[in-house]
Amino acid sequence: MYALSWLRMTSRYFQVLAPLIAICGYLWGGEIWLLAVLALLPLAGFLAAPLANARPHGLEPQQRDMLTGVLTRDGFENQVRATFAASETGQHASAILLLELNGFADIRARHGEAAADAVLKQAALRIRAALRQDDILARVGEARMGVCLAPAPSLDDEACLQLAARLQTALEEPVALPMASILPGWTIGLHRASLRTEAAEPAIDCAAQALEDALRVGPSALRLFTPALGRRATRQRQIALDAGHALDRDQIEAWFQPQISTDTGDISGFEALARWRHPRLGLVPPYDFLPLLQKSGQSERLSDRMLHLALAALRDWDAAGLHVPGIGVNFAAEDLSNPALPDKIAWTLDRFDLTPGRLSVEILESVAAGPGDSIVIETVNRLAAMGCAIDLDDFGTGHTSISAMRRLAVSRLKIDRSFVTHVDLDGEQRRMVAAILTMCERLGLETVAEGVETPGEHAMLAQLGCTHVQGFGIARPMPLEETAEWIAAHRAALTAPPAIGRSTG
Repeated sequence: MYALSWLRMTSRYFQVLAPLIAICGYLWGGEIWLLAVLALLPLAGFLAAPLANARPHGLEPQQRDMLTGVLTRDGFENQVRATFAASETGQHASAILLLELNGFADIRARHGEAAADAVLKQAALRIRAALRQDDILARVGEARMGVCLAPAPSLDDEACLQLAARLQTALEEPVALPMASILPGWTIGLHRASLRTEAAEPAIDCAAQALEDALRVGPSALRLFTPALGRRATRQRQIALDAGHALDRDQIEAWFQPQISTDTGDISGFEALARWRHPRLGLVPPYDFLPLLQKSGQSERLSDRMLHLALAALRDWDAAGLHVPGIGVNFAAEDLSNPALPDKIAWTLDRFDLTPGRLSVEILESVAAGPGDSIVIETVNRLAAMGCAIDLDDFGTGHTSISAMRRLAVSRLKIDRSFVTHVDLDGEQRRMVAAILTMCERLGLETVAEGVETPGEHAMLAQLGCTHVQGFGIARPMPLEETAEWIAAHRAALTAPPAIGRSTG
């Protein structure tokens, strides 16, 4: 490969070298040598041209991306294979970097196709400017670039991370457009590959796993592949493969987290939370599988199952003499867009012989803050008219207006845990929560503080006037079979007389 590179370079300067060779021939042997050299030079150029243009074995003709001018995905993979195969020694190492533009669809929707293309073209120029001549650059996805570093003997993880950080800094410089300036964010996954032990395809896959992990962390994250990350990625892929069958196999369970009144300390309700008991991976948290179910169009089936399990639990508590005032069930925007949802809920409540007032329909603030979908508004208002409570979940993370809350007949706000954490220690947090509670009091809304973890947070929220609290500081989510024991223990602690007297000993 290196010989071929030398031949290509030589061919570019052939016109310069030819006169020099002729002069050297004349000085060495006079006119006879000069004539011989002049006769042989065209033949040498003709024979060298195919070699100079030759490609490594197995490498397809280079394919260029029409927008950026860099290699396409196929060209990238071919070049990486050739680079790995042509390494002179196993002591050399290379690195694969995958870089993804965050929010590309939003950039295109907000600024237009031309602006999105300009960001990608500028990105290709900035990456190329930071690389060496022998490094490989390609566009491997709609908003994803790939880099393969030329083999080097002293390439370690630290050097790779430093390069990735420099690339990220360069890429996130503003991109000037005719009518605006865009601040792009780039997420990067990378893998340093030993050419002695690794092949091209597994190395690219490792970089892809690192990028997936970085994308889960958030915008502008940077991740280096490690064996532990690889195990997590394998687990995530297994989850993705099995998620579509979890509902069919009755593996989705309802776990229950209590809410208590800050006035009396008694239980004011439970929230039903989805958990997946995987036969091999154990208990899978909701953030790992809920997006997969939503993406595969199974939100409605999940909501149906959670509603059934929640109301069944409420019926069982009633039968056991454990009075629980109500239960909350989360419904996604797709569920609320179904005009038949109120009738379905009414039928299910009737089936379990429960009144609508004991069901809280929890909707995300993003639903309330979004554009006014007339079907969603009508569905929520019909549920409220039936007597169901409407809880606005994760309040404070979106941009809900007071008019939106009135439009959706919200009866209770669930204050997001980001406002609750350290509310007893942080004066700014305390003022923010106090403002929310004052607004709710004026609007006649009840409040639930989510994510309460310490007695100090609990006490401060009660002092500020929050009516209900929920979080690990009260109890972690638990399966149905553990709730009866917890309810009994909690109520026993409320009614136990205080210990009065002088200790001895």
